[in-house]
Amino acid sequence: MQRPTSMTTPVRTCVGCRRRACSDELLRLVVAGGELVVDERRRLPGRGAWMHRSPACLAKAERKRVFPRALRVSGPLDTSGVRNVVERLATGE
Repeated sequence: MQRPTSMTTPVRTCVGCRRRACSDELLRLVVAGGELVVDERRRLPGRGAWMHRSPACLAKAERKRVFPRALRVSGPLDTSGVRNVVERLATGE
């Protein structure tokens, strides 16, 4: 088990790869207005799911259909907005 870099930094589990990491390394995802969005400021209300900034983790999460279960909503969620953000972060723009 990896230890956090700082004792005050919360550790979260990525819904895609299921590895633990400091929350600073992960994106927080929430359902707002019926769609899945990235909570960049980490201030949106509601239950959140955490994921690495990696397209591979997003693909695993989509394949496993974890978002409705992790966020406790019924029905499938559109991940296109999240995919755009993750791809933008991966290319470094």
